[in-house]
Amino acid sequence: MSKWMLKLTLVSVLVAVLAVPAMAFMDNKFEKELEKETDAVKLVRQVQQGGYDLVTTAELKGWIDSGKPMVIIDTMPFEASYKKEHVPGALQFLFPIPDMPTWDTKETDGKTQADFETLLGPDKDQLIVIYCGFVKCTRSHNGAAWAKKLGYKNVYRYSGGIFAWKGAKYEIEKVE
Repeated sequence: MSKWMLKLTLVSVLVAVLAVPAMAFMDNKFEKELEKETDAVKLVRQVQQGGYDLVTTAELKGWIDSGKPMVIIDTMPFEASYKKEHVPGALQFLFPIPDMPTWDTKETDGKTQADFETLLGPDKDQLIVIYCGFVKCTRSHNGAAWAKKLGYKNVYRYSGGIFAWKGAKYEIEKVE
């Protein structure tokens, strides 16, 4: 094989090697967009159903930095998760919040609506922010929806949760 043929073969192989991942990326971007759309519509429908509002990572950080009075609730499912990392000032709500029209203590490890209200506090006008791990997690939706059901008026879901908080490289708190 001549040098020219060898160079042409190497260039052809290189083009093929680079083109395959590029084509895969092109196809994958459409699939990723479909997934984003599905997630976005699900989030919007949850917000509409729950009657609460959303807060972004940057907005929540601004509220915290300004000293805005609020109750922040971490709904991560394990005590170790909260102890390892949580948004500064967050209180832990360890048991699952029911995704149902009535509170069922069988679904919440015996915890009652009153337990949840005690954590949220008596002021129904208090700013409440509820989060979990990430956008797809429904624990924050259930918590925010129940806070609204219980008469709290100023309820926000921080949908990005601890993953977005860490993604923004904001300081976390730990329980030693």
